[in-house]
Amino acid sequence: MDQDLPPRKLTFTKMSASGNDFILINNFDGKIPPETARELARKLCRRAVSVGADGLILLETPKNKEACFAWRFFNADGSEAEMCGNGGRCAARFAVVEGICPEKFLFETKAGLIAAEVRGRQVKIRLTPPKDLRLDFPLSLGQQTLTVSFVNTGVPHVVLILPEKELESLPVSDLGRRIRFHPEFSPAGTNVNFVACLDRDLLRVRTYERGVEAETLACGTGATASALVAALKGLVTPPVKVKTSGGETLTIYFKTQNPTEVFLEGEARFIYQASLFEEALE
Repeated sequence: MDQDLPPRKLTFTKMSASGNDFILINNFDGKIPPETARELARKLCRRAVSVGADGLILLETPKNKEACFAWRFFNADGSEAEMCGNGGRCAARFAVVEGICPEKFLFETKAGLIAAEVRGRQVKIRLTPPKDLRLDFPLSLGQQTLTVSFVNTGVPHVVLILPEKELESLPVSDLGRRIRFHPEFSPAGTNVNFVACLDRDLLRVRTYERGVEAETLACGTGATASALVAALKGLVTPPVKVKTSGGETLTIYFKTQNPTEVFLEGEARFIYQASLFEEALE
């Protein structure tokens, strides 16, 4: 007996940047209403039983007339984040390829306006000015006290600098989770970056991401936070290259004396476009 395929729900694009993968949807027509977006993200981002991704990105009509589009970014757990560096680079290239924006433009996020420049696969974005910087303060974890730094590069980040040998064997998911939920950073929590300085312009970074609640292959705002902290501590000189667990290298540009303009650059790749079956949302 012949059986028909189940109904198709919506069309999406899968993209990747430095090992972070995202689901992107053009939502200018408002087909995904605000009240359903969080639950949609949670269901779509499940690996093995749905599309699977680190986050969902919706491109929508901007309120700011200077912006080419507004975005809403949702983590895999359905929580909404102000900004995501690698997601922002994917959204920028998607908008150019889809004919929504020119090669240089601004887009609107909950963290503020982000400037983007797209040159083929290479995408460079100007992040919002870093804020809430705190260098080298003690953080108590039971009987252990760590010396950490903090900066908000669109979203909050803790940076912990370690020797290279310690970094590669570090239980990032366990330690990262303890810092992420530490009362010091409540109620919003924080992302956590574990960093080793490999050279005067090169870092290795492993990141525990809030919202994904695990170590991810990369984090653009985390790489940026790590580069800023390392430079302000005199350990590196910008521009700073960051090796990610995904195997790719990001480049962060800024001036150490006055790091108000910070740029993040790297590749953003198209993986596939597809139509979703309704069963993927069950």
